[in-house]
Amino acid sequence: MMDKLKSPAWMALGGLLVLALLVGGAEAWLTGFERTVIGFAGINIILAVSLSFSNGLTGLFSLGHPAFMMLGGYTAAILTFPAVRKPTMLPGLPEFIANAELSLLPATLAGGVVAALAALVAGFPVLRLRGHYLAVATLGLIVVVQVLINNMDSITRGAIGLAGLPRLSNLWWIYGWAAVTLFVTWQLKHSSIGRALMSVRENELAAASIGVPRARLKLLAFTLGAFFAGIAGALWAHLVTNLTPTSFGIVMAFMIVVMVVLGGSGSLIGAALAAIALSVINEIARPIERAIDAYGLVQIITAAILIAVLLFRPQGLFGSGEPVARRARMPGQPPSKTSQEHRGGFPNETS
Repeated sequence: MMDKLKSPAWMALGGLLVLALLVGGAEAWLTGFERTVIGFAGINIILAVSLSFSNGLTGLFSLGHPAFMMLGGYTAAILTFPAVRKPTMLPGLPEFIANAELSLLPATLAGGVVAALAALVAGFPVLRLRGHYLAVATLGLIVVVQVLINNMDSITRGAIGLAGLPRLSNLWWIYGWAAVTLFVTWQLKHSSIGRALMSVRENELAAASIGVPRARLKLLAFTLGAFFAGIAGALWAHLVTNLTPTSFGIVMAFMIVVMVVLGGSGSLIGAALAAIALSVINEIARPIERAIDAYGLVQIITAAILIAVLLFRPQGLFGSGEPVARRARMPGQPPSKTSQEHRGGFPNETS
């Protein structure tokens, strides 16, 4: 009986029940400001976990998540914007979009799909690059999307931004999507696709020599990460209810990368815990920042934490593995409690 309760399925079910109780309690008893702070933490979980999957498992160094957040956020915001206000505020919209006023779920999915399609198109040329060249190229993607949005005044209101969006995001939606993100990336990581992705990360030439389709796998990881970044952007827009291109910049890209590095590159649970920790630290530091008139203190603290982790624990909190035990049984073999699969890792991986 105890072995069954320790299985991944039971642990996942228990985690969902605990999450539902916490979200229900927060919605019932916390103030609006406190719920907003917890909502930002949930959105950060989606961003950190999706980037940990796309970067950590493949060895890519993409900084383009804010660009995909912009695309997802603006797509969802336009689709949920009140139809009676669109002709005056967004006169350049096609008629079928101008007359549409969708609920949060289809608008969020549309935002994720648009972000994924953009990643698919951009990924073909961009993913030929490696290392810091890829990082610079994906930073350029942020600039390109910002410029496009700024210059599409009749559709996006340009630099003015979209204000007065309906506040449709709540903790149920945000943490529901966070759970979906963790579930999908966890299942892929512990599948043959995840092992192939990690083989590309460890030794791309060796992976190619045994027939691993490197380009397709990298594009898959990049596109999936962009999809969830678009989802996070849609939820962010309907939590803040105000959207401008400057909301998604290089500082945000830096913060998301820090969450991944702190949690351990490739560790999904580590990225989620790091996202929560940094969200809490940021909210604690903001009143101090205002009190002593030292704006930028949050970024300084974040950078100091990053430097300390790189110096004293460069592999991050959990390395590439997961803190949750995962039983894996090969056909005809008993499960090994000392195997790295049991500890959430993969053969021959370094933590």
